[in-house]
Amino acid sequence: MHIHILGICGTFMAGIASLAKAEGFKVTGCDQNVYPPMSTQLAEQGIDIIEGFDASQTGLNPDIYIIGNVIARGNTLMESILNQNLPYLSGPQWLYEHVLHDKWVLAVAGTHGKTTTTAMLAWILESNGLAPGYLIGGVPGNFNSSAKLPDNTLKNAPSFFVIEADEYDTAFFDKRSKFVHYHPRTLILNNLEFDHADIFDNLEHIKKHVHHLVRTIPEHGRIICNAESQALQETISMGLWSEIEYFSDDKEWSYQWQEDKQSIEILHQTKKQGTLVWGLIGHHNASNALAAIAAARHVGVSPEQSIQALSSFKGVKKRMEKIAELKNGVLIYDDFAHHPSAIRTTLEGLSHTKKSGRIVAVIEPRSNTMKLGSMKADLLKSLEAADQVYCFTNNLTWDAHKLFKDYPKAMVSDNINDIAQAIVENHRSEDHIVFMSNGNFSGIQSKVIALFQ
Repeated sequence: MHIHILGICGTFMAGIASLAKAEGFKVTGCDQNVYPPMSTQLAEQGIDIIEGFDASQTGLNPDIYIIGNVIARGNTLMESILNQNLPYLSGPQWLYEHVLHDKWVLAVAGTHGKTTTTAMLAWILESNGLAPGYLIGGVPGNFNSSAKLPDNTLKNAPSFFVIEADEYDTAFFDKRSKFVHYHPRTLILNNLEFDHADIFDNLEHIKKHVHHLVRTIPEHGRIICNAESQALQETISMGLWSEIEYFSDDKEWSYQWQEDKQSIEILHQTKKQGTLVWGLIGHHNASNALAAIAAARHVGVSPEQSIQALSSFKGVKKRMEKIAELKNGVLIYDDFAHHPSAIRTTLEGLSHTKKSGRIVAVIEPRSNTMKLGSMKADLLKSLEAADQVYCFTNNLTWDAHKLFKDYPKAMVSDNINDIAQAIVENHRSEDHIVFMSNGNFSGIQSKVIALFQ
């Protein structure tokens, strides 16, 4: 069978392409912007990519078109598909029907931390011989790709699949969140805040969609829920039909930082389970680890085994990834944080673990929510742990200069080269420079590194 994927270079759709290729499908695809790392991953797998959405692609005559949620009405190729009454499905629906329908699905949902927690959980299961399939919305350090089919040759064992469960809508013709298609048996709910202002009206709207997911968990399934999230508590109160455990809860799953600030003691029902030594920073990552350990326990992996696996966890690209160590002890990090809560948590985590030097935050308010200005005031508060801030104002609908006018430690500019030059000229020894964007940030990371040479 031949499938042609519209919007193939997004992390989710590229993952589907990889899984379909591994299943033996002929896979082709197209996208407006063909870019790494997913374009590289697809090329390595021999998947052909066409630049753009020209209607002539119907001449490929695939058996079915898989439609990514970046595709809207008016797209030339999509209009041709509709006019010719050609068969099409959304990515999430195709994934369930062809991959997930007979698997024990472990899904990770929440506003923040999905990618890292999914990678942690997949690595725990892999390290303990369960050979899971997975689809991760990023490039995990412990695996060669963002998606893989499970090993179905294991005898007397369920076939597990770990998936990042995105709350974003499915497709232009299916406005439900992607995650309702996955039918998980084990579900992690990391947190819940207002985000994606382009598709959700408010937090209540998001809670309604998350509860649609809660409704799909079977009676003997299990929800692993963050006890610190009031919004999740309110969502669960709408109705619960499955088992539930809480993390970041002193009575259930909790942790304690050790004096070295590089290790945490894991506790379950106040009983010590072991000490996790790793290089990840912040409460958010410790919380992610608790969730992954609890979820793994549901499929039979002991906390001790999970802790051992996480001690070799290598993180995910663009999640506080240290990309350079320069002269005078300057450290450069690349991070995906773009929501104010994620920015705040990441910077506070760094402030608690760094031994010296300033924190320099370089931000691009690039997400649809930030471009709409829904969280301008929260953005200011999220930067309190930074000693210096640089804000790139590309394509904003609101005035960042006005927002930062009484913020003396900030520079605001729409010129990426000026920001790069200022970072280097104003740096101090042992600075921790953190680039924070959900895109490629116009390559500023490489520009700054080059200027330091």
